[in-house]
Amino acid sequence: MSEEEAIHVADVSEGIGGDATAEPGTPVELPVVDVLTGRSFITGKSGSGKSNTASVVIENLLDNGFPVMIVDTDGEYYGLKEEYEILHAGADDECDIVVSPEHAEKLANLALEQNVPIILDVSGYLEEETANELLLEVVKQLFAKEKRLKKPFLLVVEECHEYIPEGGGMDETGKMLIKVGKRGRKHGLGIVGISQRPADVKKDFITQCDWLCWHRLTWDNDTKVVGRILGSKYASAVEDLGDGEAFLMSDWDETIRRIQFHRKETFDAGATPGLEDFERPELKSVSSDLVGELQSISDEQERRESELADLRQELDKKDQRIQELEHELEEARDLSNMADQFAQALLGKAEAPYRSGGGRPAMGAERTPPADGGDEGADQSVLKSYDEAVAATEGDDGTASADDEAATAGDAETGTAPTDEAATASETAEDTGGARADLDPGANEGDVPPEAGADPEVGDAPDDAPPVDDVDPVTRDDVAESALRFDDAIELGTREAVIEELRSRIEALPELSRGMLRHYRREGASDPVAAHIDAGGDGDSGHAYSRHRPIRRSGLIRHAGRGHYAYAVPDLVREAYADRLDDAQIDEIVRAVETVFVPPAELSYPPDADPSAVTEPTSEAAAPFGSRDDGRPRAEGDDAIADGDAVLDEGAVDSGDDGSDETEARTDDGLSDAARRFAERSDR
Repeated sequence: MSEEEAIHVADVSEGIGGDATAEPGTPVELPVVDVLTGRSFITGKSGSGKSNTASVVIENLLDNGFPVMIVDTDGEYYGLKEEYEILHAGADDECDIVVSPEHAEKLANLALEQNVPIILDVSGYLEEETANELLLEVVKQLFAKEKRLKKPFLLVVEECHEYIPEGGGMDETGKMLIKVGKRGRKHGLGIVGISQRPADVKKDFITQCDWLCWHRLTWDNDTKVVGRILGSKYASAVEDLGDGEAFLMSDWDETIRRIQFHRKETFDAGATPGLEDFERPELKSVSSDLVGELQSISDEQERRESELADLRQELDKKDQRIQELEHELEEARDLSNMADQFAQALLGKAEAPYRSGGGRPAMGAERTPPADGGDEGADQSVLKSYDEAVAATEGDDGTASADDEAATAGDAETGTAPTDEAATASETAEDTGGARADLDPGANEGDVPPEAGADPEVGDAPDDAPPVDDVDPVTRDDVAESALRFDDAIELGTREAVIEELRSRIEALPELSRGMLRHYRREGASDPVAAHIDAGGDGDSGHAYSRHRPIRRSGLIRHAGRGHYAYAVPDLVREAYADRLDDAQIDEIVRAVETVFVPPAELSYPPDADPSAVTEPTSEAAAPFGSRDDGRPRAEGDDAIADGDAVLDEGAVDSGDDGSDETEARTDDGLSDAARRFAERSDR
């Protein structure tokens, strides 16, 4: 390329600011080297011809084989493809190839090393950040490669005020364009900035330009810029310039000329649409090999993005799994802490005073009374830790179990272990939906009071007494299942089915449990300890509740409130027939059921008959549990029950002057004498 080479782009125009040494119509040429490597600024309001001027310069450069790159912000330069094989890259479907910042290096190679003219169309990117990043990477690659190649190359940037604004807010892309304007010339990289608002363009860029074209401007702020750079007379004359007419200021001849630029020869895609039909010409396409190179980059990018998406999805799954494991770990820690607190509470409970108030301690427990002789403080501390641990086992409805209320009440009033009534609260809790039994069946079973943690062999328990810990807790599901079995059994609607079902339940009970059921039949309502004593068992509450559990699970007794239970066989019969039977028919079925556990001597009497009115059985077969003098069954432990109290001799005790005999009577509170004696012994 010769230094004298030039391109003819305009002719001298007549009017203010014209060249006095040249006649109107004289050709105006621009030196190619200065255009390709210099800095230029083309401005004018919309419709004044600034984009046409840029296209005329570009067409002349392409005609002479000089490559350029156009940063198209409005998609108006694709008309060049009508005459030239130029690569149209961007984000629209009408582009030859869709590009991203990853294509920057390849685009720079095509432009500088293969002389491929490129339209970098950034108008189709929905995200401004993506367009800016693409332009930044491309300009970086051009600047870096030009340091080595030293090849004249022109970069045309439309709407440059968006990248290099006069005010603040210039990003990395604007800084890179300023860098090209200041230092690109020495590497052979030239730049042309185009804007319709010169007042909004950074003045550091305008003042560095080698040649400037001022098309028609009308806004005061813009004409003031013309006045500061060209002079006041030009500030007024610039408002009257015609379409395509401009003031040309150049450093190579140091003149200001009023010129008329030629009309571009290719399709004007940026022209304002009119009423005439729009007809798009046939455009040339670049070679498929050229696009194929860029497409391979796109394919590789898509593959990487797909892999990244898969990796992100996998990472999300792992993060979710980590969160689940952390949640499970936290739950496990909570359960572990709860179990530790519960175990400590049970240990403290085992060291508390025996339930009678001042009697024996639990096995293995050594209590040292405080210096003041009282143990209220120690008991309060133990019970408090116990209550706090049990509080964590509240039911789903948010209410504390009856065990907590009973234990707390006893603790608050006396500072000692709960009474017998409180000990039976676990039975109540299960009937009302309490959830303590579900937490730790081995440590806190529903029918076993807190003291039951002591060794089952302590006291006068019979040899056949099972360990308390071996008894499964009764849950609401057990009761429901029992009721369903009973309903299934009576679906036939026969008297035999009802009798057989209830008999089978009673026959499945252990011997002592049947004796306790007999006690409930006789007493109507009673408590498990009294029933256990009456059946021949000992006064240990743990043993009593373990033998009591099978009766309640079978539904033969029902909770009557305040730790007492009531005989429920008549109720089961009545419910089986949906209250369709009269009392006499119900009694007949009940008597048929009771033959499996009630001696014949008692069958002819109502369940709550006084034992003294019952005829003594004639044989051991009539009294399966043994016979006592009062007609009730005898079992191991009767002598121990009295514990020093007077035991009635064969039938009667002389009551006084009238010489009448009086058998052992029940107290006014509904308890049998055996239960009353046990209670009196506990009070002592």
